Amino acid sequence: MAELHIPARKNLSCRICGELLRNPATIPCGHSLCLGCIQDCWDRDKVYCSCPECGQKFPSRPRLIKNTALAEGIKETEGREKRKRGEQHLAGSLEEPERPRTSTGTSGSPLCWRHKRPLDVYCCTDEQIICALCASAEHRGHRIGLVKEEQRRRQEELRKRQTKLRQILQEQERKWENMGKMVEQIQEEAIKTEDYCESILVEVIDRLQKHFMSTRELIGAQAEAAAAQVYISQQTLERKMEEMKKRDAQLDCLAQSESSVHFLQEWPRVRRRCDEDLSSQPFPKGSEDPLLPFEVTKRAVEQLGRQLEEFCDKEFASISSAADREEQEGSDGETDEDDVQRICEASVPNFLGLSGGNRILTKWVEEPQTREEFLQYACELSLDPQTAHQDLNISEGEKEVILSPQTCKIPAIRYPQRFIHRRQVLCREGLQAERCYYEIEVKGDKAEIALAYRGLDRKSCTKRSAFGGNEKSWSLDRSRTYSVSHMANSVQLTTLPCHHRIGVYLKFKEGTLSFYEVLDSMKFLYKVEAKFTEPLYPGFWLGEKCCIRICDVKQHRL
Repeated sequence: MAELHIPARKNLSCRICGELLRNPATIPCGHSLCLGCIQDCWDRDKVYCSCPECGQKFPSRPRLIKNTALAEGIKETEGREKRKRGEQHLAGSLEEPERPRTSTGTSGSPLCWRHKRPLDVYCCTDEQIICALCASAEHRGHRIGLVKEEQRRRQEELRKRQTKLRQILQEQERKWENMGKMVEQIQEEAIKTEDYCESILVEVIDRLQKHFMSTRELIGAQAEAAAAQVYISQQTLERKMEEMKKRDAQLDCLAQSESSVHFLQEWPRVRRRCDEDLSSQPFPKGSEDPLLPFEVTKRAVEQLGRQLEEFCDKEFASISSAADREEQEGSDGETDEDDVQRICEASVPNFLGLSGGNRILTKWVEEPQTREEFLQYACELSLDPQTAHQDLNISEGEKEVILSPQTCKIPAIRYPQRFIHRRQVLCREGLQAERCYYEIEVKGDKAEIALAYRGLDRKSCTKRSAFGGNEKSWSLDRSRTYSVSHMANSVQLTTLPCHHRIGVYLKFKEGTLSFYEVLDSMKFLYKVEAKFTEPLYPGFWLGEKCCIRICDVKQHRL
C-alpha cells in the first residue's frame, strides 16, 4: 500500500483562523476550511455565501461535507510535529527552561483571540480593533486604518473637544460671576428706583397738599362772598321792613282821622303808595343760592378724587403689566417703543402741576420740537417780593416786575433776603423736576434771564451776587445781542434778538439748560451743560425802562 502524501503545514491551515484545520470541510470551489469557521462566517454574512480564500460566491448556501482523507492527513501531521517537539524539548531541557506562553505577540501588542495575530488594524466603520485576517475576511469594503494612526487622530480629536469644553466651562464660570454681580446691581438698582419713585410720589403729594391749601382758600373766599351776599340782602330787607312799618303807621293814622275832608284828600296819595309797595316784591330775591358754590366745590373735588383713584389704579397696573411683559421677553429682548412711550405717559396728570409728571422712563422720551411739546413740561412760577431789590416793583399777581426807582426807599433790613446792590429778583419755586419749561416776556433794551441756587450771595456788590458771575448761577443776557454767562465767563451768541418771548427748558437730572426764542416756532439759542446739585430758582435782572413778565402757559398745557 502506497504511503499517504501529506501536504505542507501551510496548506493545511484554515484561511479564516490560521490554525491547522479542525474537522476540515471542502466547499464547491475546492478550498477546505474548518467546519466551525466557515459556518460562523456564513452565519454572520446573511446576504450571500462566498469563499473566504478565493471570493467565489454561491447562489445558495452549499452543504458542507467533512473531508475524511484530509482530516487523517492533518492528524498524522500533528502527530509528527508533536514527536518532533518532544525530541527538541528533551534536547534543550538541559540548556534553558521553557518560556511560559502569553497572550501577546513579540511586539507586546495583544493578539486576536481567533487568529492569534497582532491587533494592529482598526475598522473605522464598525469601530473595532482587529487583525489583518479579520479585516480581509470579515470587514471587506469598510474603512480600515492602522491602530497607531487612528489613536493619533482620535487623540487630536479628544484634545479639540477638551479645549472646547474648557472654553465653555470658562464662559460659564464668567457668567456665574456676572450673575453674582448682577444680583448686587439688582439690589442697588431696586433701592435707587424705590428712592426715585418715592421722591416723585412725595412731589405729587406735596403738589396735592398745595392744591388742597388753594382749595381751602377758595372755600374761604366763597364763604366770605356768600356771607357778604346774605349781609347785603339782610340790609336791603331791613330797609324794606322800615318803609313798610312807616306805611302801616300812615295808614293807621289816616284810618283814625275824624275829618272826612282830610281823609278824602290824603287817601288817593296814600293809596297810590300802598299800591306801589304791594306791587313790588316785599322781600329781596337773591341772585342764587348762597350755599350753591359749596355744593359745586364738593362735587368737583369728589369727581377729581374718583378720577385720581381710577387713574392711579389703571396706570400703576399698566406699569406692573409692562414690567412683567418685559421680564417674560427675556434679557435679550428689547422693550417695545410704544410700550415705553405709554409707560412714560402713565404719569401723574398734568393738572397736578408737575413738570411732565412722573415720567419713569424719561431716557427713552424724545426731545420736544414744537411749542406744544415743550408745554407738556410747563411749570408755574411766581416772583418772590422778599428777594426783590428795592428799585423793583412787583405786580399784585406776582407775575410781573418793572424797574421803578423809588424816591423814598424802604430800608433793606425789612427783607433780609433781598438783593442789596443789584436790581435782581428770584422766584419762589425751586426747580428740580426731571424736565421743566417756562416762558418770559421781556420789554426793554437790557435784561438777564437766570437760574441760581438759593444760597446766592445777595449782600455783596461784587460778582458773587451777580447772575452768571459765580458758580451758583447761569444767565442769558439780552441786549443788542445775546450772551450766556457762568462764573464770569461769557459766550457771545451770533443770534440777534428778534422776539420778546424767551423759553427756558431745564433738564435737571441730565444737567442741561436750553434757551429759545418763542413765536410761532421754537428758535434755539444756546444749551448749557452742567451738574446741578441743588434746586434752581429762576431769577431776573432788569435794565433801565425794563419790564419782565412770567407768561401763564399752564392753560396751554396738553
